[in-house]
Amino acid sequence: MNFFKPKFWDKNTISFFSIFLFPLSLMVKLFFFLKIKILKNKKFNIPIICVGNIYLGGTGKTPLCIEIFSILKNLGKNPAFIKKYYKFLKDESSLQNKVGPLYENKKRSQALKKAIEDKINVAILDDGFQDLSIKKDLSIVCFNEAQSIGNGMTIPSGPLRESLSGLKRASCAVINGNKNVNLENRILEMNPLTKIFYSEYVPTNIEEFANKNIICFAGIGNPINFFNLLKKNKLNLLEEISFPDHHNFSNIELENLFKKAKKNDAILLTTEKDYLRIDENNRKCINFLKIKIIIKNKNAFIEEIKKVI
Repeated sequence: MNFFKPKFWDKNTISFFSIFLFPLSLMVKLFFFLKIKILKNKKFNIPIICVGNIYLGGTGKTPLCIEIFSILKNLGKNPAFIKKYYKFLKDESSLQNKVGPLYENKKRSQALKKAIEDKINVAILDDGFQDLSIKKDLSIVCFNEAQSIGNGMTIPSGPLRESLSGLKRASCAVINGNKNVNLENRILEMNPLTKIFYSEYVPTNIEEFANKNIICFAGIGNPINFFNLLKKNKLNLLEEISFPDHHNFSNIELENLFKKAKKNDAILLTTEKDYLRIDENNRKCINFLKIKIIIKNKNAFIEEIKKVI
């Protein structure tokens, strides 16, 4: 699925396009309202930690899931990732498969059943916040401080997968980036009991790219955040190239990137997600940034996890 996020989604003011699309947004809200009224959630006999979002894409769910997996292993648990199967999300699956067991199915409940059969004793439900058929023991909603809630409207008028009232189901919120009091207030307006944490991305191989000319490219939810991270670490960026989210790179696109790099005596640098979507024959000419997510006040975050396991 190739998807470029519309620019008007992240404007502070309501644009003409948002107003024009508003009837469709009302239909999305109505659909979700009916889901809440009709669906009955099922309780499974292992703890389920859900990591999701309300803002569509680019909020840091995958690295947070991986960090939670590490926390659970250190607590002596046998966790696994649970995902709904999407053919176009192989990059996220590949990342998690490198860390631990991953169960995928078109129905998350079936993936959960298989994990339980295999003696998994804690499930990390990746991107299941809007799946109301499963009862969660801990629901964590991810935000990016830079994009926050965009224009605050639901798709297609804005970037929200459901209205902000959905935050009433959230136990915790993890905001990646700098402190954002306005975002904190919006979260707490919906649920005063939500525990708010902050996180940041820390590159672990940044020294490999120092003093080099770099052409960077990314096909993720918010490429600008990747480019800004590189700038923050004072890398010499000659060009920043954005592709749609979950983009599958063609041979022609890669060849053009190789030509640019050769012409400018530069290296190519991308995200690990993008790197995993590139065929192996072309990977040898491309570098990727390794990152680790750091949760501030991590001990308090671990205590929230301990409460449910």
